[in-house]
Amino acid sequence: MKAQEMWEQPASLGGYSDGAERYPESGYLQSHSSGDWSWPLWPILPLYPYGQRRTLRREVVKDAIWTFDQVQGIFYVVVPIRMTVVRLQAGGLLVYAPIAPTQECIRLVRELEAAHGEVRYIILPTTSGLEHKVYVGPFARNFPTAQVFVAPSQWSFPINLPLSWLGFPGQRTSVLPDNSLAAPFAGDFDYAVLGPIRLGLGTFTEVALFHRRSHTLLVTDSVLSIPDYPPDVVQIDPYPLLFHARDSASDPIVDTVGNRRKGWQRIALFAFYFRPSALRVVPLGQAIRESVKAPHRTRRAYFGVFPFRWTERWQQSFAALQGNGRLLVAPILQTLILNRAPSEVIAWADQVSQWNIQRIVPCHLDAPIEANSRSFRQAFTFLEKQPQETPQLLPEEDFELLRELEISLNKRGITPPAKEKI
Repeated sequence: MKAQEMWEQPASLGGYSDGAERYPESGYLQSHSSGDWSWPLWPILPLYPYGQRRTLRREVVKDAIWTFDQVQGIFYVVVPIRMTVVRLQAGGLLVYAPIAPTQECIRLVRELEAAHGEVRYIILPTTSGLEHKVYVGPFARNFPTAQVFVAPSQWSFPINLPLSWLGFPGQRTSVLPDNSLAAPFAGDFDYAVLGPIRLGLGTFTEVALFHRRSHTLLVTDSVLSIPDYPPDVVQIDPYPLLFHARDSASDPIVDTVGNRRKGWQRIALFAFYFRPSALRVVPLGQAIRESVKAPHRTRRAYFGVFPFRWTERWQQSFAALQGNGRLLVAPILQTLILNRAPSEVIAWADQVSQWNIQRIVPCHLDAPIEANSRSFRQAFTFLEKQPQETPQLLPEEDFELLRELEISLNKRGITPPAKEKI
């Protein structure tokens, strides 16, 4: 059941009481105690909610595929980050894109192990996503017999280091074979590797993994779908939603269905454009003066500082971005990454679209997405001069900051320039 169907009685601020609970009608198991949510290694990647990470597990395909959602963000711009677990036909489990291995997360995986066999394979499907890479080593230490496979062309900054120096278990970590038939889990999956796309300081690589039996495609960042309502995991603690639902520092933080939805839609615009055209940033001096009169001046409310103003157009911008939940490539990837190698990306999208896709599970935002091979391929038409299907283009004015970043990175020689569409 989707989040919008669960909204008649939103939870109060401050989270939930201890003990086993369920979201109404959601099928998501909640936690037992706050100690279960602890993530002590958060300083390695200091993203909100820092040292406390809740995990929601959902069964996507009965007795076959489960998603594990947590949240991450900056300045309360919080979005889901997702791990997917798949049952192997011969017994055991495969884990795609691990998340923070809190006690709660590991316990939920152990429950699946008890029913379906131990974790046999752990996949890191990307090279550029630090928010995915940082969890693999700690997660793998909880499953000492699992083989770890990583996407090719891994890198680190400021110097490239061996994977074992980055926390990966040295004796059981391997690069994914070029040919998916050579992988030990080839009986269940096909996969296709995008990249490496050279980005100056590093590379972008993504592994799309296709579970043949359920017709489910697992991807990391390449495509996603933006829900109209906030995902369930974001609503466990709705404070970030309510923080961004305000129109000024003087507005109170009030928990209502409308404010949760409003806050989520603005967070989506922040997350994908950084500064959409409907956003005006208040000068710092003015923001500090306004904070003095703010009704919420706690540390959690950033001491009343709220430097944002939204024009009436923000809802139009969100509607164009959300597109009724269609598959899309995130504006950041469109502008700063995938346009560096349009031929390679289209060839990869063509390869993936040969599979009989019926649903897609990305590592962020909505999941599962009921989609097919055609809609997957259509998401990449922005890279073509003469696409066979009309691309659903996003408003150019919302790309203003991303275009400025692209020009600056190119001038400084940090990233290579974009190539022509094919």
